[in-house]
Amino acid sequence: MDLAKARRRIGERADLNAFISISAETGSGTVVAVKDLVDVAGMVTTAGGIILPDVPAADDAPVVKSIRAHGCVVVGKANLHEFAYGVTSVNPHYGAVRNPHDPSRVAGGSSGGSAVAVAAGMCDWAIGSDTGGSIRVPASLCGVVGFKPALGSIDTAGVIPLSHSLDTLGPMAPDVATAAAAYSMMTGESIALAPVRAPRLGVPAGWVSGLDAETARAWALVSDGIPEVDFPARKELFDVGLTILLVEAAAYHRRWAAECPEKYGADVIGHIRRGLEVLAVDFEAALLALPRLREQAQQAMENIDALVLPATAIVAPAISAGSEVREPLARFTRPFNTTGQPVVALPAPASGLPVGIQVVGRSNAETLAIAAWLEREWRRQA
Repeated sequence: MDLAKARRRIGERADLNAFISISAETGSGTVVAVKDLVDVAGMVTTAGGIILPDVPAADDAPVVKSIRAHGCVVVGKANLHEFAYGVTSVNPHYGAVRNPHDPSRVAGGSSGGSAVAVAAGMCDWAIGSDTGGSIRVPASLCGVVGFKPALGSIDTAGVIPLSHSLDTLGPMAPDVATAAAAYSMMTGESIALAPVRAPRLGVPAGWVSGLDAETARAWALVSDGIPEVDFPARKELFDVGLTILLVEAAAYHRRWAAECPEKYGADVIGHIRRGLEVLAVDFEAALLALPRLREQAQQAMENIDALVLPATAIVAPAISAGSEVREPLARFTRPFNTTGQPVVALPAPASGLPVGIQVVGRSNAETLAIAAWLEREWRRQA
């Protein structure tokens, strides 16, 4: 794809609100959309809000420097849930990001614009971030591939934080091979999707429940014959990750929340205030639980190659949906920000609205290779 074609496509589907700003870049190369909490030199970083200075970034974030070194060009800054603090990308300042499969529905968040840019053919691939599912949720709802690498794999300097203990950058792409190539450009780490033998897969025991009808049908297609395996409890992983996120996000936003609360959307200021009310002893307990839970997760993976489970419990809800969709959208993603494991979300081979399936592995390269194997198997069986 070239920049002219990408910009034409963005203009043709402006109704989807996938972008906050379009770059003035020229030249040729792989066309990338960048979530608008990552600094791109010469472009304003809004983080989906209206509080940050309206001043262009003086320099590229390290991840942008890395992709430029591999010949990429930036087409624009993708829309997102305000300050990456939500799972719908219904943004009160720049418009709700709409799902290209049904514009009356959400794209998912917080990297909704990045997912839509990929799904609607506005770029070759896109950069997203993931703190509780922000790459995997929109990838699932929009029918694209999203990769949350192992925690710490990609430098997050030059990126507006949500929770510094959990924030992760990663690529969103049309397929696993493109996501793997994109990850290599983001890091300089060579990833070869070498053929793998049939992997040993497992479903975390007792985790998968409460699916809506469309998600349940897709899950039944891909999970048949995969055994359940022991894994740390979903609720504890979820709660520990959420507590850390709430407190660290509140610490970052505390001054603005006191000085200009009216500049936040109602949901985001509500989350910030909730974080300010978390007791120090509860935050300390969550931090202390992290190494134990990560060790338990690592031990649970000793006899399998990857976990497989849905990315979300529901398909894309309506734009008008309220806070009730937050938990079912993040139910299965947030635990793996706590464990720090690499996760690929890829579309299930099902008709209707997209349903994403998570592949949770032990290393970045192995997880991508297993996801590519599943992608091939599903296409072969279709």
